[in-house]
Amino acid sequence: MQDLLTIMRRLRGPGGCPWDQEQTHASLRPYLLEEAAEAVDAIDAGQPAELTGELGDVLLQVAFHSVIAEEAGTFAYTDVEHSIVDKLVRRHPHVFGDVTVSGSGQVVANWQAIKAAEQGGRARRPVDRVPAALGALAREAAAQKLTAPEAEQGSREHLSRTLDTAPDTAQGVATVLAAVVAWARTQGIDAELALRDHTTRALAALPDEAAAP
Repeated sequence: MQDLLTIMRRLRGPGGCPWDQEQTHASLRPYLLEEAAEAVDAIDAGQPAELTGELGDVLLQVAFHSVIAEEAGTFAYTDVEHSIVDKLVRRHPHVFGDVTVSGSGQVVANWQAIKAAEQGGRARRPVDRVPAALGALAREAAAQKLTAPEAEQGSREHLSRTLDTAPDTAQGVATVLAAVVAWARTQGIDAELALRDHTTRALAALPDEAAAP
């Protein structure tokens, strides 16, 4: 990691790369999203060698943001690393402490309780608890987990009624999509990943473009 940080400091420093020197936390946002998505694509494709490169690109984003923050005096890479190490130890008392758990469900419940305690028990607005940069279907699924809709709302019957009554408008389409997400959740299916896989299969079935003469 130190080699990567050294390279980023040189790229950002005098005599470095003009493009790298111009970047900010804000300007790098699309690249962070893109690199994470490409890493997911590599996992879906089952290509370990490709995943190695894509994870390197994700790590580059960590180094890039760390060096930008280092220059501004806000934080450094060591702060990023210490933060996640401390968090993992703190939120796994069943591994690093004397807490006993009965299974993964209790691990998740403990994680959420510890997270709430870290925030001083302050209630956060739901809109602040669901990342805005998530894909639309993933964000809706996360929102539904907070609102805990009735099981009936995730039934095929509810989906059918919603489809029959929704107006042919953007809001109508959104209402139907939300019902689809609820239906997927009752089946234990991640709607975001399911649609990603469907789109990938559809694209793979398309004929290649003819080569330019």
